[in-house]
Amino acid sequence: MSETAVTLTAHQALLRPVRAGNTFEQAVERILSMIKLGVVDVGERLPSERELAARLGVGRSAVREAVRALQDAGFVESRRGRYGGTFALAAPATRRRRDPRLVARALGGDLEDALAFRLVVEVGAAEVAAGRRLTSAEVAHLEQMLEQAATASYADYRRADSRLHLAIAELSGSTSVTAAVADARMRINALLDVIPLLGQNIANSDDQHAAVVAAVLGGRPTKARRAMTEHVEGTASLLRAFLD
Repeated sequence: MSETAVTLTAHQALLRPVRAGNTFEQAVERILSMIKLGVVDVGERLPSERELAARLGVGRSAVREAVRALQDAGFVESRRGRYGGTFALAAPATRRRRDPRLVARALGGDLEDALAFRLVVEVGAAEVAAGRRLTSAEVAHLEQMLEQAATASYADYRRADSRLHLAIAELSGSTSVTAAVADARMRINALLDVIPLLGQNIANSDDQHAAVVAAVLGGRPTKARRAMTEHVEGTASLLRAFLD
């Protein structure tokens, strides 16, 4: 599977058709998820208005309004000309520190709900991915995502971390699983963004990432499950520590 095909899997998972009602809000959510999770990187062009409308199952006017709102909020910019389009920007700086408990509730449940959801979907995704026979392109893509996460700056770490976890989910071969992992990452990232980014935690995460990837590439589902469980539980412990 080529890198383009790998990226397309994430696009398919995040740009799934919206439900009836609130089409504008859901379109904003889907497009913003791609940017926040690094599926569309900073400076990269978003899919065209026509493609977004087709993928989301909404009218082009709803997409146009969603893109305009994201531009006003500072997440994208539109450029004219031959090489124009809509391009992702770095997330605007947070204006004020939010209470993580309020963030958790706003995202559809309390902290324990978000942690349980992540545990189930991410551990399961790693186990399934390790049970599949991977192509050379899939192996190369996963190794590339691991390297990017290991060498990311503090400013870009959360995005690189998310891209790695999405790459593992994509290797499950299920768009539904990838979508579930993306949803879990959005909830967890919203909480992680309001607590300190700790150097030792990043170092530990890098080691755990390497263990997960080694198990997936080695075709060892049980080991992949254990490694991902350790990694996810480490993040859970950190969040509980700051929220107590």
